[in-house]
Amino acid sequence: MDRILVVVRHAKSDWQHDLVDEERPLAPRGRREAPLIGPWVAANVGDLDLVVCSTAVRTRETLALSGLAAATTRFDERVYAAAYQDLMSVLDEVPDDVARTAVIGHNPGLSDLVRVLTNEPVELKTAAVAVLTWRGGWPDVWSRRASLVSHATLRG
Repeated sequence: MDRILVVVRHAKSDWQHDLVDEERPLAPRGRREAPLIGPWVAANVGDLDLVVCSTAVRTRETLALSGLAAATTRFDERVYAAAYQDLMSVLDEVPDDVARTAVIGHNPGLSDLVRVLTNEPVELKTAAVAVLTWRGGWPDVWSRRASLVSHATLRG
């Protein structure tokens, strides 16, 4: 089965110095960018089976405003501040019957994940989306090379 991984970096966040990092909300620009993500994914990927989202406020807001639709949404605290190896562990747990998964999280982990899996020099800016694909199961991507199908930074 072909697998599709949609890697989404959260939209632009606000820098309110009185908040801990995980509680930072989206900035006004991020609130304009986030709604562009869902339609872009729908047009380029189609329906998702699963969304795995960081527990940070800015990723939750990105998901809510994006309109990304999936059969199942899971919030996972491991995605917050995750290195690419941590993200790989999270993705290893994706059920075998799931073909299309999105992960919404943070840098540097997301950009590193895309680079490691595709060997492409991708740097995900805020509100950026990368679409990767490969044949086989979720654990198979670690032993094979995924293809970078598309990459976009969405600006409102």
